Amino acid sequence: MKPSNSNRPGSRRSRYAAVLGCALAACAAALATYSLSMASGPRLIHTEPSRFAPVLVIEEYGERCLNFTEIQGNGRQTCFDLDEPDKMVFAYTRMMTSALFLKPEPRNVLIVGLGGATIPMALEKILPDAVIDTVEIDPSVVRVAERYFGYRQGPRQRLFVDDGRAFVEHAHGEGRQYDMVMLDAFDVDYIPAHLLTREFLQHVRAILSPDGILVANTFTNSRMYDQESATYAAVFGDFFNLRSGNRVIIAAKGRLPDDETLERNAASFADTLTPFGMDVKQALGRFSRERDWDENAQVLTDAD
Repeated sequence: MKPSNSNRPGSRRSRYAAVLGCALAACAAALATYSLSMASGPRLIHTEPSRFAPVLVIEEYGERCLNFTEIQGNGRQTCFDLDEPDKMVFAYTRMMTSALFLKPEPRNVLIVGLGGATIPMALEKILPDAVIDTVEIDPSVVRVAERYFGYRQGPRQRLFVDDGRAFVEHAHGEGRQYDMVMLDAFDVDYIPAHLLTREFLQHVRAILSPDGILVANTFTNSRMYDQESATYAAVFGDFFNLRSGNRVIIAAKGRLPDDETLERNAASFADTLTPFGMDVKQALGRFSRERDWDENAQVLTDAD
């Protein structure tokens, strides 16, 4: 009988070579996957010294982000998409911007907290006639925002290096008013205590125009949730409670608009907000009037 080809030495060598080739190919694929995963990890672009905390600029997954102190963690202050820089990466910035559904044409806006300037730069484009004043306590943050995030000061984009409360109190003393005040002095695990009290919010309310709007970025889950909510309610009465990751409080010096007005204003922004990654129907779905806190909670004061 003619021997089977499978018993020939040459055939065995071919089989071994094939197995070895598969093994090497698998190893190469594994190494390539590992290399890609390492390449997609956070890459430190810049560290800016600061008397508060080092300001870090990081790139990862096609995004450039600003963080304080650590490269990895949940405390990213700002991120923008390198391919679509206008697109708002974080839900909280989209929620804060949706305050325009209450006040569609603010003439002047005050923002406390610059970060990477996502909101100031977006509002400059969305509201071509508005003046945006931003207060930032840390000049290192300003330098990073200008060098790495495209922030530019100008006649409609004004920057003040100051403590947010000191600026608000001074504005109150001078009788200045804003159509919209945005509080975004938010770190990974805290908001400065002097920006949480009834006295501070009373100063904020005083610098709002008669139909002005307050917008505050804060925590969804916090041991102070009830107290914080009670404090805002003590100064502003009812407010909108928006949630997606963070919580955004939107309050009014006057009465809150009804749902029909919100929907009409939102529809007018549908095309304008699309380049910023905003879906107005989805944004409207986050507006809640529910008082979901203990209304007997202690109001936060400067004396606490």
